[in-house]
Amino acid sequence: MANTISDTITNTQSPEAIVMVRPHCFISNPETMADNAFQYACTSKNAALSAYNEVSTAVASLQEKGVIVHVFEDQSIHTPDSVFPNNWFSTHHNGTLVQYPMYAPNRRNEYRQDIMDFLTTHYGYHSTVNLRGHADQQEFLEGTGSIVFDHQNNIAYAARSNRTSEGLFRRICRDMGYQAVLFDAADENGVPIYHTNVMMCISAQFVMIGMDMVAEQDRPALFSLFQQSGLTVISLSNHQVRHFCGNAIELRGLNENLLALSRTAFEALTRSQKAIIEASVTLLPLAIPTIESAGGSVRCMIAGIHRSNLAG
Repeated sequence: MANTISDTITNTQSPEAIVMVRPHCFISNPETMADNAFQYACTSKNAALSAYNEVSTAVASLQEKGVIVHVFEDQSIHTPDSVFPNNWFSTHHNGTLVQYPMYAPNRRNEYRQDIMDFLTTHYGYHSTVNLRGHADQQEFLEGTGSIVFDHQNNIAYAARSNRTSEGLFRRICRDMGYQAVLFDAADENGVPIYHTNVMMCISAQFVMIGMDMVAEQDRPALFSLFQQSGLTVISLSNHQVRHFCGNAIELRGLNENLLALSRTAFEALTRSQKAIIEASVTLLPLAIPTIESAGGSVRCMIAGIHRSNLAG
């Protein structure tokens, strides 16, 4: 294990506290099926119970490692994707909460004032940027699904898609002081990648990315930025991206940094890739096969709480 306690304390990329939502009425959302090539209809008769149990087990595993997990329950039948809260809000070290406009109408029902109130009260966020109204103008930006933030280097990456408005992306980057980096990405069938975070994960020490999916003309600029940022590049195959290897998140545990990812993703990584990852973090695979039918994985389930001085 390469990272030390001091690394864990000073790493601004990786939150030590997170928000998760435990769904009681999970289904694979029919309103998002058309543009999410990672999604499929879940035929299990017990999908809701299975998803509930998968979240519960994941929360316990994260807490056992020392991650602070704030769990909110969702009993609504109108929010099939509520298990993915990272899409409708993000938190930032400067004390700002950002709320985002969602592409699918039924996903706009996921907004919860109680979560916003909790974060404001418990963690002292003093500013809110509310972009939700842009959905009425058909402008969308789906949080840390659309945007992969490199908090250590103040760079934000986004793959163009119908869920990621270029204008809104550039605006939030300008307002938050991040360099905006847009690129095109598509799978082997030419279908645009719906969310940047299914093909790209930035850790404090490395970046995992499906570079074969990135448009050829955009690759040199990305490689250059990764090199300037001191990040080791772990290239993922299309097969690995399809198995959610890019949908991971680095977190701070009690005395170590962790890379939370799904069991599906863990099993798709090669031995050499795992060795590179384990030089700086501990791999923490979480079994969520039912939830993955909705086209997202562990990263999508976790909304990180980024604050310079955590109050919790």
